Amino acid sequence: MKRLMVRYKVKADQVAANEDLIREVFGELNRERPEGVRYAAFKLPDGQSFVHVVSIEASDDTNPLAALPAFKAFTADIRDRCEEPPAAFDLTEVGSYNFLR
Repeated sequence: MKRLMVRYKVKADQVAANEDLIREVFGELNRERPEGVRYAAFKLPDGQSFVHVVSIEASDDTNPLAALPAFKAFTADIRDRCEEPPAAFDLTEVGSYNFLR
């Protein structure tokens, strides 16, 4: 199992476009219902920063998100939308309650 957090800040004029792309990813996830992934995206109080948390639960750590066309569209030009580029961090669970289970 692999857990990852990604944080980035989009340009002020790209917030709505970024949110639309995120919604498209979740729409496709809800339609396709791939196994082995848990995923959430959050907007921070500054209105421009986002945090994504993903848990890949496949035994081979294959990320089902990578196969989704909507996720490919979301990631294709992410750096162009960003004021601060994505920074990814591996997460090690110390404790949780009904979070990613």
